[in-house]
Amino acid sequence: MSKSTLRSAIIVLTLITAVVHLVVLNLDFFTGGGKLDVLFALNGIGYLVLLWALLTDFPKGQSGLVHWAFMGFAAVTIVAWVMLNYLRGHGDALGYITKLDEVLLIAALWMHKE
Repeated sequence: MSKSTLRSAIIVLTLITAVVHLVVLNLDFFTGGGKLDVLFALNGIGYLVLLWALLTDFPKGQSGLVHWAFMGFAAVTIVAWVMLNYLRGHGDALGYITKLDEVLLIAALWMHKE
């Protein structure tokens, strides 16, 4: 797979998971019926910041570090979801789809790193 294709996949996969965490999981807040879930919002913002860092090569010349940080961030998100669902005893379809998205994101980042 070419670097350009992987870069596009990383952008799309990141935007999907960021929108899920920032908007979908906070719909009650945006419709005026609830409060903001800060952890989900911060997670979504974290994905966007890491995507920005990857696309702008910030910090300069540290793209390898950004790739590892991005993969670690996604992995920690997956582990946190598994632990929360273990405690609650169930998961929902959106959670499973988002975790699949994050696994694919980790794979794309792995193949894209230099």
